[in-house]
Amino acid sequence: MAAVPRWFKRVKTVCLLLLASLVLSGCVQYDVGVRFKSPQQGEIVQHIQVGERLRSLSDATVRQWLSTIEQRSRQVGGRVLRRSAQDLMVRIPFSNGADLEAKFNQFFGPATEARGTATPDLPDIESHLSLSRSNLLLLERNRLAYDLDLRSLGVSSNGTVILSPTELVDLEFRLEAPWGARTTRESIAATRQGQQLVWQLTPGEVNHLEAVFWMPNPLGIGTVAIVLLVIGGQALKPRSQPASVSQNASP
Repeated sequence: MAAVPRWFKRVKTVCLLLLASLVLSGCVQYDVGVRFKSPQQGEIVQHIQVGERLRSLSDATVRQWLSTIEQRSRQVGGRVLRRSAQDLMVRIPFSNGADLEAKFNQFFGPATEARGTATPDLPDIESHLSLSRSNLLLLERNRLAYDLDLRSLGVSSNGTVILSPTELVDLEFRLEAPWGARTTRESIAATRQGQQLVWQLTPGEVNHLEAVFWMPNPLGIGTVAIVLLVIGGQALKPRSQPASVSQNASP
């Protein structure tokens, strides 16, 4: 059986603690975003807010979960800001598309449990982000795809539906690019907020997110600039130089 991403284990463990409560709403608000500032600069942003009801029921479990997220973020060069005991902000910088893929999938991917640690029998959860790009001289076309299988949230280990999962976790994914982005036909619906696309993820379902966005191509722009400088330099050379050379060569 494939390893289960640790952060999802923590999310599910934390949320299932609320089953004893008669009124459940907004126990965890979980936002993940990818922000491109340029083709060579961007950051992964994760914002977690834990509801007061959940914290009062199991403060120790919440602290352990948030501490695990802090540790994993530092492994990929991230910075952590604790706004309060139940409010956590993580920022992970990346330098290009390949760096984004590696850090995102490592941070949110499967983690081996420490030896001797009890692991609950949880269903598998798959999460994978990919970014492909194609260069068109001065522009760069990027296609981002994110697959997230949340069918096991709100489901017990034997497959029984425990509670409507949308009452447990409020999940969002955001994509921000300098010139904006658009979803593809294969993607679930998203809303536009300025330069951002925002997807409301649905626990209990398979979520496929896909978007296309354009950015300037620094390599292509640099190449064109060099060519223009060479052409300009050739055009500005003195036209009288060949004549003066021929006069000096005559007896």
